[in-house]
Amino acid sequence: MTLTINLIDLAGFIALLLWGTHMVQTGIQRAFGSKLRTILGSALRNRFRAFLAGVGVTAVLQSSTATGLMTAGFAAGGLMGLVPALAVMLGANVGTTLIVQILSFDVTLVAPALVLIGMLMFRRDSRTQAHDLGRVFIGLGLMLLALRHLLDLMTGYENSPTLTALLGLISSSWVLDVVLAAVLTWAAHSSVAVVLLIMSLATKGVVPADAAFALVLGANLGTAINPLIEGPAGNDPAAKRPALGNLIGRLTGVAVTIGLLGPISRFIMEIEPSPARAVADFHTLFNLAVALVSLPLLTPYASLLRRLLPDRADPADPARPLYLDPAAKETPIVALGAASREALRLADVLEDMLLGVNAGLTKGDRRLLVETRRREDVLDKLNIAIKSYLTSLDPDELNEIDQRRLNEILTFTMNIEQAGDVIDRNFLPHASKRLKRGLVFSDDDQNDISTMIRRLAANLKTAASLFVTEDPRTARLLVDEKAVFRDAESKAIASHFDRLRNSDLQTAQASSIHLDLLRDMKLINSHIVAAAAYPVLERTGALLPSRMA
Repeated sequence: MTLTINLIDLAGFIALLLWGTHMVQTGIQRAFGSKLRTILGSALRNRFRAFLAGVGVTAVLQSSTATGLMTAGFAAGGLMGLVPALAVMLGANVGTTLIVQILSFDVTLVAPALVLIGMLMFRRDSRTQAHDLGRVFIGLGLMLLALRHLLDLMTGYENSPTLTALLGLISSSWVLDVVLAAVLTWAAHSSVAVVLLIMSLATKGVVPADAAFALVLGANLGTAINPLIEGPAGNDPAAKRPALGNLIGRLTGVAVTIGLLGPISRFIMEIEPSPARAVADFHTLFNLAVALVSLPLLTPYASLLRRLLPDRADPADPARPLYLDPAAKETPIVALGAASREALRLADVLEDMLLGVNAGLTKGDRRLLVETRRREDVLDKLNIAIKSYLTSLDPDELNEIDQRRLNEILTFTMNIEQAGDVIDRNFLPHASKRLKRGLVFSDDDQNDISTMIRRLAANLKTAASLFVTEDPRTARLLVDEKAVFRDAESKAIASHFDRLRNSDLQTAQASSIHLDLLRDMKLINSHIVAAAAYPVLERTGALLPSRMA
């Protein structure tokens, strides 16, 4: 009976350790998630900057899985090269060791104070950053309390024959230690919690130093599995390359270290007699060594990964979402990033529609107009998928910044889809009518139409860029483009009327269609501007009454 109660206590304290780790991660994500994503996204060009960004972001988030998912998103979306993405993953591996270093010291006395401070902060307005940081302090306090109780619980079993036999079996095989810790870390989704548990076992002498180090290797291997399994859904290999590269690198590092584990263990224990500190130091040194060896080799390694995972062919169904991964919903910032990437596909489809209409009108080919109309169905389906995905997120997991970004994504997708509706319901019928009746625009009228369509495509690219960067200067330029586009429409109409006075009957019959197309393009441009510019200017307080113009 006593053994059963103690086993329940053990499981409960491990669960408390995991829950405390979860609270720290979610609290940081809610308080600083968007800013951390921006920091990570800025380290795109240089592998060393990317490595440092990975260290910093993961040290704060304490989740290499979350960093890995964000990195996979940037890589798959073409916003980050594979080499910097791999460097970020190496940095994430080092960053996740830092809290273990801190907790390897005896800081359990501050646990009640952390919980108290955290509770006082948490009870404040839920929309404040202090509320989210309160969750972090509570989580840290719970982690320290769990570690303290684990140590106390294991004290009575240090000399237990059953436990000694069981752990003796585990300690006899380093490979078994690696596999056991890898499975536990994969299931727990936290290498931090597992390494802290290993520290507790080593501190009480339950496992020898070499076995503890082998367990640490397994924890490092297990945490590399999560981003690969939980990465973006779909058939895009680019999304899997950083996670697979990280896993292969970890696996290689573990294999090499296992062969040298004996002398490494003796060396570390000689310079660091404290078992807890020795485990923490080994954890950090292993990841630093893998990073130092890997960084110079990332370019050929990236080429190897591209051969292993060649670029995806175009999917059979272009309306199928590629990035809306259900597993990412557990981490709101990652889910919002996935939805943003999917929203950019809407802009690509709308651009194809504009270019298709222009080609159809210029060449007089009705088949091009029919193909363009099919793309409107793609817009509708992707828009519905994005809205369903975003509205399924738990609102309690979203902070104020996350909610704002969610609304911006919905605004972007809604306006892009409505611009597609204008093409489908107005522009295409007018263009088809012109071709069906055999009406011909004058060369000048056709040039005006083509010029304005190309201007729409350029404005759409600006809107897509603004959706990613949220730069107020670009937003103001895009809003100003609305007035420029309106002036261009007015000049095109005036020029059209001048030409109409000296035209033949056929040109006069095409006049109303030409004017309808100009009006449709102005409406399309209004939706493009509203998709990205207004949310940014409203947020920064830079929106002027000219919006109503």
